[in-house]
Amino acid sequence: MELGRVIGTVVATQKVEGLEGVKFLIVQPVDRSGKKIGEPVVAADGVAMAGPGEMIYFVASREASLALPDKFVPVDHAIVGIVDAVSEL
Repeated sequence: MELGRVIGTVVATQKVEGLEGVKFLIVQPVDRSGKKIGEPVVAADGVAMAGPGEMIYFVASREASLALPDKFVPVDHAIVGIVDAVSEL
């Protein structure tokens, strides 16, 4: 899992079967302190609650395709949770 911040939305007028009703968001990967790392990615909103400005955690690859209601849909990244707080151990 990786941390990220939602920085935008994607509008798709046509989607593959199994992704109807799934929201797509632009996510900037961040470290624990919130500093940007890497390039932004598009992620399917697996929690159906994430929005711009929120810190989230997301998964990639096969795990992303399993995080949505219809399994094995063609996505590379999926949001699986909204972060309330980050603390160091």
